[in-house]
Parts: sequence; structure tokens; C-alpha cells
Amino acid sequence: MARLSIFDLYKIGIGPSSSHTLGPWKAAARFAAMLADQSVTSLSVALFGSLSKTGVGHGTDVAVMMGLEGHDPETFPPDQIFTTIARIKQEKQLLVNGTPVAFDPAQALVFQSHALPFHPNGLTFTATLAHGTTVEETYYSVGGGFITQEHDAETPDETDVTLPFPIDSGQDLIAHTDRQGGTIAEVVYQNELAFHDATYVRQRMLKIWDTMVACMLRGCRQEGILPGGLRVKRRARLLCSQLLQGPIPETPPAWIDAVRQTGTAFSNVNQWLSCFALAVNEENASFGRVVTSPTNGAAGVVPAVLMYYRCFCDFRGDDDIVRFLLTSGQIGCIFKNNATISAAVGGCQAEIGVSSAMAAGGLTALLGGSPQQVLMAAEIAMEHHLGLTCDPAGGLVQIPCIERNTMGAIKAITASHLALSGDPTHAVVSFDVIVKTMWDTAQDMHTKYKETSEGGLSINIPVAMPEC
Repeated sequence: MARLSIFDLYKIGIGPSSSHTLGPWKAAARFAAMLADQSVTSLSVALFGSLSKTGVGHGTDVAVMMGLEGHDPETFPPDQIFTTIARIKQEKQLLVNGTPVAFDPAQALVFQSHALPFHPNGLTFTATLAHGTTVEETYYSVGGGFITQEHDAETPDETDVTLPFPIDSGQDLIAHTDRQGGTIAEVVYQNELAFHDATYVRQRMLKIWDTMVACMLRGCRQEGILPGGLRVKRRARLLCSQLLQGPIPETPPAWIDAVRQTGTAFSNVNQWLSCFALAVNEENASFGRVVTSPTNGAAGVVPAVLMYYRCFCDFRGDDDIVRFLLTSGQIGCIFKNNATISAAVGGCQAEIGVSSAMAAGGLTALLGGSPQQVLMAAEIAMEHHLGLTCDPAGGLVQIPCIERNTMGAIKAITASHLALSGDPTHAVVSFDVIVKTMWDTAQDMHTKYKETSEGGLSINIPVAMPEC
């Protein structure tokens, strides 16, 4: 089994979907890089399965064009995306490796409703070269921003390294902590040093947290209607203003201090938790910068729970941020390797369910739970998301996706407290059993509930799918 760094799971990118936006963006950039020494006259892209059925609502068409032009989703200014797309549509050409290439989106983006055999999220790039030959590559966006090429046995994003503490399951993780007499975070940190040096690991984790905080604050300061045609109104700003009973600070430190001063009454904390999650996912739905946690559609759960701890619990400094991300990230990696984090494969249980399990485990670690209690919390959180379908109205990451993040965050905190008050030695369901059960459920789930907008809320809400 190829080894994952937690930074493979926690990626900084652009919304609204890690599988339908970030993944295709990366695939397009990779294909464009292949053409660096070629004389390209035209390009076309075929989108298959879920990428076709809900791709426009998820911004797949936008992501492909941005990737082909070589823009970086971690650094490209989100407010310049649609200016760039408007220029491409007007000029009917892309700047590929700095060279103009014919590309009329109305003709060059082909939506194929059928899926390719390997995965529901497939896309094929075709480049016509100056001497008349073509170059073609097929990629799959397999969830969480991970991509793989046709016939690849393993995801290129995964790196084969020798880890001091190989972890393929929850049982492996507990065995390592038992032998080392340490925490999950300590074990995972030693593994991370096989990928990166210590300075990078800490700085990258804190950058991930800073990105999450900036996203929450940005979401709390924005108002208006989300794009896409559903006319969904942003709610985080109003809720934040009501809770603060005054203006919203402009800087993260001032905002965090203002949130903390509102008090720890249950109703207040509960509303803040919803506000944090809403803010992230409203930004995500607006092509804002978010952190996949483990996906974009579920990007609000982990930040909301960690901000809850930051503002209302016994926060002790940056070391807590690092411990939370190490612990939660490893839980996500186990789900990624043994089940799925792709809603197109496993329904929303693979996104909100996994993010809730990650957050529950991370919070339990910070609240003093043992490694066994950490995995118990993750198990409880996932257990109560089993079977959750993915049925986005209009193919947009808005209804029911945004509110599901608030519920996932609340369930994570509840799961953590249940685990802290319980005895893991008497638990009937283990973490590894719940991972297997989620995967079994994913395989049994009907395709129409796997991000196709062909079942559930998506067909019972009278809205039209966005047009290309």
C-alpha cells in the first residue's frame, strides 16, 4: 500500500469541489505540462460520468481551463478566476505554456453522461499537434483532489517511502502507540519526517490552519447570493454579526478574540460552530480558497471543530494545532486507503462522514483522550453518517452540502465527548470495522445517490441544472 502524508489529504485549493474542481484542475495542469515541448494547435476535453452530470455546477469546466493555462489553485487569486474564463471564452483560445492554442469552450468541452470503467470521475484530454498527430491522456479524479492516469496502478500523488511506523489500519496505529508509549500525533509526526523536514512540517501545518481561519473570517464578512442559480443566500455574515452584536473585525486575531469574549453558553457555542462551518462552505461554493478536509464539499467540519477548541476550550498554542492536524489527518488517510473519500464512489458518508470522524479524533486528542479513545470517537462519528447519500440540488455544492458541514461538526464534538466518557476496551464496534462497513455500504449504494444529481433532493427540488 502506497504511503500518504497528511499533506496529501490537507490540500490548499479552490472550491467548490475537490473531486470535480481541484482534481480536474490538477489533471489539466499535468496534461499541459506534458505538452511543454510540443507545438499544439488545438485542445479538447471530454468529461465522463459524474464530472459530466454535475460538472458545470461544480465548476469542472472552469477548473479544466484554469489548469490548462497552468494556474496554481493554491496561489491563484480567486477573484480573478472568472475574468480569466471570460477572456478565454471571448478569444476562443488558451495560453498553454505561454503559447496561444485554439480552444472554444462551447465546442472543445464535451460532456459524456456515461462513466469510464475505472472511476465515475473521468476526463480525457486531446491535443492536436502542428504536424497533425494527436496526444491523448485520460485521468481520473478519485476524491479529495487526488488524481490518477489511465492504467496507473497507484495514485501519482502517493509516494512510496519507508516509514518508521507503517500504518494501514487503526489496529496498526494503536500497536505503534502502545509500543512507543506515546500519542497518535507523536507517531504520525515521525512518519511525516520521512516525507519532509521538521521545519516544513510545522510551517505547513500552521499555514493550513491560517488558510482555514482566513476562509472562516472571509466567509463571515461576505454577504449576498451564492453563484449557480439556486438563489441560496449567504447566512454566515448575519449569524456572525448577531453573535458579536457589533461589527465583524477585519483581522483573524481580533476576530478570534471577539468570538471568545461572547462566552461559553451552550446556545452561543452551538451557533458559533454552525457559523464557522457555514462560512467555510459558503466560500467554497463561491470558488473561494479552502483546505480539503478531506474534500472541498466537507471542508467546513475540521476548521469548525478546531476553531471551537481554539475559542472555547483550553487552547495552549500552536502545538495544539499541530497535534490536531496530525491526528485527524492520519484518520483521514486510513479511510482514504481502505475505503474512499469520494462522494462519486461512496456518497456523502465518504466526505462529511470522514471529515466528522477526523474532527472527532483530533478533538479527542486535544481534550486528553487516549489513542484508543481517539479512534473510538472517530468510529462513533462515522457510525452515525453511514449511508449518507450525495444528492446535490442542481449539481451544486450548496443544498444540502453546506448545512451538512454544520451537522458533521456537531456530531464530531458529540462523538468526542461520548468517547471521552466511555471505555474503548468495551466498545462493540472498532474503528477498523467501521471503515470496512463504510466501504461495504459505498459499494452497495445506488449510483443515483453518488453525486449524479439523479436521486434524492436533487430530483425533488424543482431546479434546473446549470448550463454549460
